[in-house]
Parts: sequence; structure tokens; C-alpha cells
Amino acid sequence: MLILRIVVGLTLAAHGAQKMFGWFEGPRIAGFTRMLGALGMKPAPLWAWVASLAELGGGLLIALGLLWPLGPLAGIGSMLVAIVSVHWSKGFFSTKGGIEFPLVMLASMLAIAIAGAGRFALDALVGFRVPEPLVLLIGLVLVVLGAAGALVSRSLPAPASQPELG
Repeated sequence: MLILRIVVGLTLAAHGAQKMFGWFEGPRIAGFTRMLGALGMKPAPLWAWVASLAELGGGLLIALGLLWPLGPLAGIGSMLVAIVSVHWSKGFFSTKGGIEFPLVMLASMLAIAIAGAGRFALDALVGFRVPEPLVLLIGLVLVVLGAAGALVSRSLPAPASQPELG
């Protein structure tokens, strides 16, 4: 479990760092905001911050095994939105921008969320536990609702431009 947590968690965190800071040849938050705007997400700046924080923060929580299962839940939400809004129309394989990578990440995070962080997790060291499976089930419902909200925002009308004062 430790190996899987570290690989999946740091991969997700690196994805978030691309979006937020421009690390690893990423777009930075401004570029990611423009991309989400082009996809029709409204308000794009809000969803850019939500997605990049979910990936960066969620990935670090997964890798550390901290505040379980918040990390996997954050990552699942981000990957779910990415699959539907960006990758679904491009087929399966990642060579064509398809769902292959985000689907593997989503499935991995769901599996480790169900399995638990394992004994080599910070939560285990400090004795932190949440009521399972209740927290995971409620979290999954909230994640799906949040992802649906992000996806539905694409069909909302664009905000009316405000007249300039002065």
C-alpha cells in the first residue's frame, strides 16, 4: 500500500503543481483558468483553483497517508471531471488524449480509498481514524455532486458584463 500511495499520490500532486505553479512544463493557474474557460467551465478561476488544489493537496495527503480518505476523494473528483470534460471525446488511449491515464488514476484512488491508507501512514502513526465506511460513502456522494456541479457549470449562461463606472 505504501508504494501505491506514494506513486499515485506524488503523480497526482505533480499534476496539481503543473496547474498551480507551472512546474514540470505546466500552464500555471492563469493558463489552466483559460483552458477551463475554453471548456465552458463557469466561473473558470474558481474551478481552476478547486482542481489544482484537489490534485496538489489530495496527492500529498495520499502520499503521506494523512487525513484518510480526503486525499483520494479530492483526486477522484478531479479525475472524474477531467474524464468527462476533456478526455471522453478522445477515446481510450492517452496517445490521443483519451481517458486511459485519468481512468487509471481514478480507479487507483478509489481502490486505495476503500483499502485504507495502510499501516505505514501518518494517520496510523498519530492514531487518526474516521468512521469507515460511512465517511468514504458520504465523501463519494459529495465528490460526485461536486463533479456534477463543475460539469453542469458548462451549460450556464456566461455572466453579463458589468458596465464600467466613471
